[in-house]
Amino acid sequence: MSLPDRIAAQNRKARHEFTIIDTVEAGIMLVGTEVKALRAGKGNISEAYAGPRGDEVWLFNAYIPEYQSRMPFPSDTRRPRKLLLHKREMRKLASAVAKDGMTLVPLDIHFTERGMAKVLLGLAKGKKHHDKREADKKRDWEREKSRVMRDKG
Repeated sequence: MSLPDRIAAQNRKARHEFTIIDTVEAGIMLVGTEVKALRAGKGNISEAYAGPRGDEVWLFNAYIPEYQSRMPFPSDTRRPRKLLLHKREMRKLASAVAKDGMTLVPLDIHFTERGMAKVLLGLAKGKKHHDKREADKKRDWEREKSRVMRDKG
């Protein structure tokens, strides 16, 4: 998978709060004004999550504001949005969420080279408090080590 062209919204806390086991890229069904708002960088997915509803996978609680305030048919800013996946991928994700107690966390919304909006979903397991502290210590040590190596050589 190549790097996305432009990230419209990013969930920066997700990698701190969860251990990401696997990632899946999914399309997202948006209305025209939502696409314009995302292109302007106005979306927020820090509180969003994804999950199965029936035979489909949906993105819940993602905030995409109205592009203009005087639109004739305003859309709900936190409405559930359908994610576009192959049936095989949907079944795999739904079984992992149901059986293994995993969570589907949106990591970012980005635009591809062709201009399509995509969601990068992470199949994740929640971290405990001590795991988060350990990760912080490891990250701080790596920073300190790189500073020492840079200063000495």
